[in-house]
Amino acid sequence: MNDLPAGNISFTDFRLIGFYSLGEWRPFLFIPFFLMFSLAITANSFLIYLIKSQKSLHSPMYVLIGVMAVLDLILPIFFVPNMLLSFLFNWSGISLTGCLIQMFGIHFVGAFQSTLLFWMAMDRYFAICKPLHYHKYMEMTNFSKFVFLPLIRNGFLMVTMVSLAGKLSFCGNIIDHCLCEHMALVQLACGDISINNIVGLVSAFLIPTADFILITISYVVIFSSVFRSGKSHLKAINTCITHIIVMTLSLTSALIAFMSYRIRSDVPSSSRIFMSLIYVLFPSCFNPIIYGWRTKEIRQTFHKFINNGKVLPS
Repeated sequence: MNDLPAGNISFTDFRLIGFYSLGEWRPFLFIPFFLMFSLAITANSFLIYLIKSQKSLHSPMYVLIGVMAVLDLILPIFFVPNMLLSFLFNWSGISLTGCLIQMFGIHFVGAFQSTLLFWMAMDRYFAICKPLHYHKYMEMTNFSKFVFLPLIRNGFLMVTMVSLAGKLSFCGNIIDHCLCEHMALVQLACGDISINNIVGLVSAFLIPTADFILITISYVVIFSSVFRSGKSHLKAINTCITHIIVMTLSLTSALIAFMSYRIRSDVPSSSRIFMSLIYVLFPSCFNPIIYGWRTKEIRQTFHKFINNGKVLPS
């Protein structure tokens, strides 16, 4: 579309109609997504409580897991309540400002999750390859160089992406999605969106893809160090493999969702939307299990809570 609507007016209010092709079955989507939302809120809140209340869990690794739980708690709040109302009552309206805020929140927190996995990989690297100097490396003054640069990168790219999207004129107001994903909104613009397309791709490859490559390199070094030393680090290796599986699933689903807007294909919109929800919502549901229950110390603290009705002091 190259022309503005009649009267040269750009749309500033939109409708999110994800899974609209399901017709009368669409309201039933409320049930599984409400259950997932409830699981994400409950599990992450409880994990945060355990880590905060137990002093023995205040080491860097558990603090990073706690930060992951905070992100997994925040992310669904940006879009799931609106999505559930849309499924149940067909309340699908959202303003341009609201859409841009939601877009920034989803993409920034999602980028933060990717970067946090990189920090967790650094923690495992220092713990396994530099055990005698672990606490020195993990002091904030030393670890900050791994913190601030990625955060600046994430913030700059996300602000740029959302700002460029907000400057567009829109000839349509029907977003075929359940949330304000970047390209789902941008493709409704009247004029040229090549810059938006490029910035979106650059963000996808400079954040999750770059983080994945750095994580993979760090784990290759970890595995090499473990096998050369002949030491038994099954717990550490198990943790690393878990991180790689989570990151691979998230990155694959994210890139499929990103590329589906840019490559002409016959993929149904419902399948594309589902892939987007996998990388946005599913981690919030399953990360507490992966990083909480599979961690021995957190699991033991949980058993104390169940058996005694409260977390015992450390």
